[in-house]
Amino acid sequence: MFTPLHSFGGFSVRDVDAARAFYGGVLGLPATVGEMGILSITLPGGGEVIAYPKGDGHSPATFTILNFVVADIDAAVDALNERGVVTKLYGDEPGVPRTDEKGIARGKAAGEGPDIAWFTDPDGNILSVLAE
Repeated sequence: MFTPLHSFGGFSVRDVDAARAFYGGVLGLPATVGEMGILSITLPGGGEVIAYPKGDGHSPATFTILNFVVADIDAAVDALNERGVVTKLYGDEPGVPRTDEKGIARGKAAGEGPDIAWFTDPDGNILSVLAE
């Protein structure tokens, strides 16, 4: 019988201290370094994800590793920008939604998915905020 007691996701980072400063300080999530230098990040809603150190062996994820659902995407992007986070601007790349000047892909109005904006952590892993 498969009966997990707990679950969590994980991804690698080059520098755990920089990741803790970003996830804990910039994004305001509870983030603590524990055994073996692993960063534990508590997500809104009570989930957990870990960031484990890979040093120079780290390669950023080429996909979105975390999505943060927000009530007001424009306000969320503004708050991120005020904290020095640059929303990733996509242009005419094939298969990638086009974003506006704020870095938001306005999918809802076009009937093409949610309104979403991407950005990266200090190690190049991709994250997003998306409208509820």
